[in-house]
Amino acid sequence: MKSNNAFDVLQYVQSHQRIFIHGGAATPMVLTKALVEHAPRLKDVELIHIHTMDQATYADEKFAGSFRVANLFVGPNMRPKMKEGRVDYLPCFLSEIPNLFRSGKRPLDVALIHVSPPDIHGYCTLGTSVDVARAAIDSAKIIIAQINKKMPRVHGDGFIHMDRIAHFIEIDEPLPESLPGPLGKDELAIGKYIADLIEDGSTLQIGIGSIPDAALANLKDRRHLGLHSEMWSDGALELLKCGAIDNSQKKVHAGKTVSGFVIGSQALYDFIHDNPSVEQLDIGYVNNPTTIARNPKVIAINSAVEIDLTGQICADSVGSKIISGVGGQMDFMRGATLSPGGKPIIALTSRTRKGISRIVPTLKVGAGVVTTRAHVHYVVTEYGIADLYGKTLHERALALIAIAHPEDRVALEKSWYNKESL
Repeated sequence: MKSNNAFDVLQYVQSHQRIFIHGGAATPMVLTKALVEHAPRLKDVELIHIHTMDQATYADEKFAGSFRVANLFVGPNMRPKMKEGRVDYLPCFLSEIPNLFRSGKRPLDVALIHVSPPDIHGYCTLGTSVDVARAAIDSAKIIIAQINKKMPRVHGDGFIHMDRIAHFIEIDEPLPESLPGPLGKDELAIGKYIADLIEDGSTLQIGIGSIPDAALANLKDRRHLGLHSEMWSDGALELLKCGAIDNSQKKVHAGKTVSGFVIGSQALYDFIHDNPSVEQLDIGYVNNPTTIARNPKVIAINSAVEIDLTGQICADSVGSKIISGVGGQMDFMRGATLSPGGKPIIALTSRTRKGISRIVPTLKVGAGVVTTRAHVHYVVTEYGIADLYGKTLHERALALIAIAHPEDRVALEKSWYNKESL
């Protein structure tokens, strides 16, 4: 049923329901804003989503009696609002989130989604973010949509017929953009080291941010690269345009750029619009390590908050403070390891912006281990590459100390040899 007013379509939301909110550049901001206007009549509504790109006012303290939030990934808009029990974090591999919905482990009453206009056959698409939204629309009892003329029509698993949408509004608004920032000397150095590990014919998993962009900037002379990634952005777009990525050597969806979602510039959204060479697929399939491993020479590039001297990776928290999520790091770290010629890579600057070493004797109290020491192979900082695979704990410690900031190496050595500190 069409409505001219977002407030009206949200009247179908009731207290004590669980509501999925579409994420990334597909965050249905008009609908979430209208949902907050219904707060006075709602009690104990759970909102569940991965990263969103709105202000997330529903998570403000003043709406505590109306809304609870189960974050599947904590983005910048949610970090200041985290409060256990009210605005909480649900750790789960990205590849396994669809099963939370489909299995009924986390059943959905309503899904708020953001879609492209219907084609002549009545099919909209989930646009920039298929990821976990495919499972959400398969599972939710009621689907409420904002249909946007500016949402790209994207091939793959994101098709949804108008008959499945219970209520909708129509809008004509630009999507939120995430534009590349300037690259610092440390990021450029890391990017060069990563590029040295990437051969022609490799299949890339690479996300958004300065380090991925720096690595991609060094790959324009490569040939026959493929892209199979949970997400991608403008750095990969440049490689598609120059022909470095042609997906010709992939074994899974050869000739296709495959991902779960994209976030980037308007130029990126224009590129994926009705482009048959681009497919957005269910993240349970994209991030399945078995799927990933079928492609050749998978290069999985992921980041870390800190790494201890044995190779344990914390990537979702600072101590016990959650700042992101498990995401797809382990999905691709394992998939790349099993891929013929694959290389799982953890990339991080040797120090934080405050000058604190990211390579540490032990992880902070409360820190979560997202990637275990047994899964880590390559670790890259601006000071070089440490290959930990096949190394003992002592050999790992020495390799990691060698790529730490020079001013931190002596202290790290003393900590390692003083076993009382470990």
